[in-house]
Amino acid sequence: MSGPLSGLKILDFTGLLPGPFATMMLADMGADVLRIEAPKRLDLLRLMRPQYHGSSSAHAQLNRGKRSLGIDLSIPAAKDLVVELIENAGYDILFEGFRPGVMKKLGLGYEELSQRFPQLIYCSMTGFGQDGPRAKTAGHDINYMALSGVSSYTGRKDSGPAPQGLQVADLAGGSCHSVIAMLAAVIHRQATGEGQHCDIAITDATLALNALFGPGFLESEQDPDFESLELNGSSLYDYYRCFDGRYLAFGGLEPKFVAAFLGTLGKEDWLPKLADPKLPASDIATLKSEIAYDISQHPLAHWLELFSRVDACVSAVQNFSEVAADPHFKARDMIVCVDDEAGNQRRQIGSPFKFSKTRTTMGHAGCPLGAHNDIVLQRELGYSQQKMSDLQKQGIFG
Repeated sequence: MSGPLSGLKILDFTGLLPGPFATMMLADMGADVLRIEAPKRLDLLRLMRPQYHGSSSAHAQLNRGKRSLGIDLSIPAAKDLVVELIENAGYDILFEGFRPGVMKKLGLGYEELSQRFPQLIYCSMTGFGQDGPRAKTAGHDINYMALSGVSSYTGRKDSGPAPQGLQVADLAGGSCHSVIAMLAAVIHRQATGEGQHCDIAITDATLALNALFGPGFLESEQDPDFESLELNGSSLYDYYRCFDGRYLAFGGLEPKFVAAFLGTLGKEDWLPKLADPKLPASDIATLKSEIAYDISQHPLAHWLELFSRVDACVSAVQNFSEVAADPHFKARDMIVCVDDEAGNQRRQIGSPFKFSKTRTTMGHAGCPLGAHNDIVLQRELGYSQQKMSDLQKQGIFG
């Protein structure tokens, strides 16, 4: 049983995190992803720790199921090779993550390729888009979060914004929106026969993630602030430290969950007060202080056992050893074993996509740079051994 994207072929020119995460999702769903990697270009993913079996765990995860073609794009013959892949090997999508203008200088810009291949879908994912005052500015996740407003109300009043362990802008912004754009373009091409250019700016996508509180500012012109909103610390929805230093999360918003939470803590007398929409913020702060004190008197296990009897949106803040052993994630196939090129098994996070008629496939772990040069060029393009030698002399393989 093949994946839902079986038959879709993608040339992946991206690096770092957002691009590889996007094409990992596509590969998991059956797309044929060929990474175009520069032999002399530093790939930080390959260097990240921890390293197992001689390669980075992050690289092995983010590039699973993909093949690698190692070519130096500054060599003129590399442009011809890429064109041949589109023309003769049937690649549908070119996905790149360079700053604006780089692919054009290499002779592989959208304008040039679309004239020859009007059916080509070309997706450019950058920090700030193809135009605008910041288009060629460098940036990373923390910059995109800061500039899009997210960091201005994500944190604590007494300490301000904090670096996130999860790269929200890169992944929810860049990766997911790129995948949506590419698949939307595929549907458009199925209907019209024409490809198009998808211009995905990570900051645009991150700004769009301000879906709950951005609209409020646009209508009221009142900036959201730290711990001023129901979901960022002004309500009971929060994390609470236990006696053993572990944390308990309470996510109840609806009255029934709040009632279950407070009832379990023996604070039912607060419920009538909380029903008053004019309840002062200082009273909420008082209640939270009481709750924080009570929870700090017992270890996490005590509270998990107590709250297991009620439906109150309460959970432990789990570390990764607990996540990997969690029966629910195991039942959902979210921890999987994947073979690498050497036959070693690597534990990885599985795919969240579940389909009733098709399946996701965890291909091999991320492979060495250029691992599929011979297969791609000789089998897919029919290059002779002599031509391979000529290209080697030109320095195309580094």
